[in-house]
Amino acid sequence: MNLKKNITSNGFLFAVVMWLSSRIVIIIAMLLIAPSLPVPSDASAATFSWDVFSAWDSEWYRKIVTYGYEYINDGKQHSIAFFPLFPLLIRAIMSFGLSFEMAGTLLNNLAFLAALIVLYVWVEERNGKSAARWTTAVLAWCPYSIYSTVIYTEGLFLLCSTAALRAFDKQQYTWVAFWGALSTATRSPGLALIPAFLFASWQQRRGIKAYIASLAVGLGVFLYSLYCQIQFGDALAFVHVQKGWRTSAGFAWQGWLMMLRKITLGNAYWQFTNIQDLWYPLLLMMIIVSGFLLWRFRQQLGYIKVRYGFYLLWFFMWFLAEDELVRFVLIFGGLLLLWFSRAKIPLAAVVYGFFSYALILNTGLTASVERYAYGIVSLSFAFGLLLARYPRWGYAVIIFFAIFLANLSVQFAQNQWIA
Repeated sequence: MNLKKNITSNGFLFAVVMWLSSRIVIIIAMLLIAPSLPVPSDASAATFSWDVFSAWDSEWYRKIVTYGYEYINDGKQHSIAFFPLFPLLIRAIMSFGLSFEMAGTLLNNLAFLAALIVLYVWVEERNGKSAARWTTAVLAWCPYSIYSTVIYTEGLFLLCSTAALRAFDKQQYTWVAFWGALSTATRSPGLALIPAFLFASWQQRRGIKAYIASLAVGLGVFLYSLYCQIQFGDALAFVHVQKGWRTSAGFAWQGWLMMLRKITLGNAYWQFTNIQDLWYPLLLMMIIVSGFLLWRFRQQLGYIKVRYGFYLLWFFMWFLAEDELVRFVLIFGGLLLLWFSRAKIPLAAVVYGFFSYALILNTGLTASVERYAYGIVSLSFAFGLLLARYPRWGYAVIIFFAIFLANLSVQFAQNQWIA
């Protein structure tokens, strides 16, 4: 009992426990469960080694760390698309004798731990301990926090962007410039901090220091652009190379429509004009009707039965619609949640969230959008506030997150594309 009280009352300890327990789930899934499972035809066998933490984008960072950047404006994929801070820090850690896999994994995990601590402190300062605990738990246990453990930039980016937003909230403008510049040197979505800070500075009538710090956030991407000009003669090489990943920009309405078809008609039948099997939409309709009846007769059934009924229906929906459902809810549900929470979280964080959404929803693709949305710390802030009001629902959410997190960890360890 005393241990539980100490964990929940000590912000630093709580953040460490959330980080450690969620990372243990990932490690068990990747190193112990995945190697013992059958390997799908489009995957490869997982091994009990550091290699399971390196796949997909990780290999681009390996190339940068090993050979440096390369770029030719030929419409193909090149390493210049990946921003420099993460590989630079990996290279620095490797100088102590660690392998790429060890250095990259260590960097991302420790940065993520620091991000959780900063987030806890920030939310507690504004909204109290309960909101801070739930916000930290959401960020730690979200299924896409797998990318804060493997060799990706999520942990580092969350640390830099969260620290920059907290510094702006506390009017610590030197730290705003520092952490903001590191954010834009880590990933392009960090650029959303600039209009967010400028708008908040104007709306809140802050002084000239706020405007200077807001513009200084762009120093990270400016220096990278300067490097691209000197090295390749193209200051916007990291923008032009995006043609290798996408042929157009803008809102991918066809992709989202296709995803909605998968959710409503079934994953196996979305590509056909006519419904090939009536079982999927029939089961979906039964779940929807059951949900309506639960809500309609909630007073007669009682709160506990209704709550557990909705838990069960959500799991049925997830088994039926699979990961597409989670992606759709995370993106558009998260956007609505951010809007309805706009009065409860700092203005700069709200505007940053909306500008980040504008960036990720106008890439011309639906791939990886859920991972980019996870990197918007404002969403975790808003979701944490919601669960602090309804903690019984929050426990169910965290349990679902843990199951889904383990599932994604196994898939990543088997070199399957997950986001």
